[in-house]
Amino acid sequence: MNYETILVTRRGPTAVVALNRPDKLNAMSMVLKAELVRALHDLDADPETRTIILTGAGDKAFTAGADIHEFHGRTAIEQWRMYEHGTLYDAVDRTTKPILAMINGYCFGGGLELAMACDIRIASERATLGQTEINIGIIPGGGASQRLPRLVGMGNALRLTLTGERIDAAEAARLGLVDEVVPHARLEPRTFEMAEKIGSKSALAVRLAKAAVRGSSRLPLDQGLRYEQSLFALAMASDDKEEGVRAFLEKRDPAWKDR
Repeated sequence: MNYETILVTRRGPTAVVALNRPDKLNAMSMVLKAELVRALHDLDADPETRTIILTGAGDKAFTAGADIHEFHGRTAIEQWRMYEHGTLYDAVDRTTKPILAMINGYCFGGGLELAMACDIRIASERATLGQTEINIGIIPGGGASQRLPRLVGMGNALRLTLTGERIDAAEAARLGLVDEVVPHARLEPRTFEMAEKIGSKSALAVRLAKAAVRGSSRLPLDQGLRYEQSLFALAMASDDKEEGVRAFLEKRDPAWKDR
């Protein structure tokens, strides 16, 4: 499918979705957000796609955040209507296939919220991150008030949100905001290496494991444990469990059926 503001390419079972407005530091316009939602929906339904990498085109930015030009004159009612049918961040969150954020440069405001909605965040040592909405007189509206404290703790979340300061990749890793920092030249190879490793597993098991871990941020402990047990029981009933056990006992690589 052709898009105006994103690029979708493939490397085997890994799909790469690049925000493609490099002259605007990949700022997320309404058109871009809609196209990204549609692409994620299609890739999640595609049996050939096992993992998704989300990144920014060019060498400067993952995304500098929302396109601020579109904020001018927007009313509260208009903003509320944008939330009624879900947001881009909801679409990322509900995608069942693993999404890796490949953070290649600036990652600010809504861009950081986009990265936080992904499952794994790998950053270039050149990356700069910040929850910067306070600098233009607004607050985060794409989930940062909920996801950021879960990743970095309440105190750090408040510091980043209330100051709007920008931090480097090393500091982001220290806080737990990103999962790994690599030299810039290693960013793409390392991200693909991780995506391909995940993609080599049973797609069914990966989907269930993602759902179980994601559930930990939404459910009380006792409910989360029951949810895990339910998903474990589903995995135990799968063809892939039988194949995985046989392959282990026979000392060979498994041939997954993804069911």
